[in-house]
Amino acid sequence: VDAVVNGHTSLMIAFDAISVHNFSEKILEQVVHFHVMKLSGGFFLWVGSTPVLSNLAVSMSSKYDSVPLSTLVIGDPSNTAPNSLAQRLAKKTKKQVFVSYSLPVTDSNLGLLVENRIKKELELHPEHF
Repeated sequence: VDAVVNGHTSLMIAFDAISVHNFSEKILEQVVHFHVMKLSGGFFLWVGSTPVLSNLAVSMSSKYDSVPLSTLVIGDPSNTAPNSLAQRLAKKTKKQVFVSYSLPVTDSNLGLLVENRIKKELELHPEHF
C-alpha cells in the first residue's frame, strides 16, 4: 500500500495484529490447556498441562507435495507428536503452523482426543487460527 504524505510517496505495509486465544478441557482426567497465537499467514499452538515449552515443530504446505513440509525446531526427535500434529493442522488450514505439544505420549487416546478438541475449536472459532 502506498501513501502520499507531504508530496512524498512512502511504502506502507499492513500487518495483522497478533491475537491470543486460550481454552482448556478436561480430557481423560487431565486438564489440558491450549494456547493459540494467530500470526500473519499462520498460527502458533501450544498444548500442555504444565507451563513448559519442551518442543517446537513447524509445518507448511508445499506446491511440490500433497503432504505439508514439517520439521522439529527444538525438542527430542523421537517424539513425533508435535511434527505430525503440525502437519495435519497445516494440511487442514492451509497455513503455516507452529506446534508445541507438551503432553506425555503414553496414551494414544489422549493424543486423538486432544486433536479432536483442537478441530472442534477450529470449527467453532476459525477467526482465532
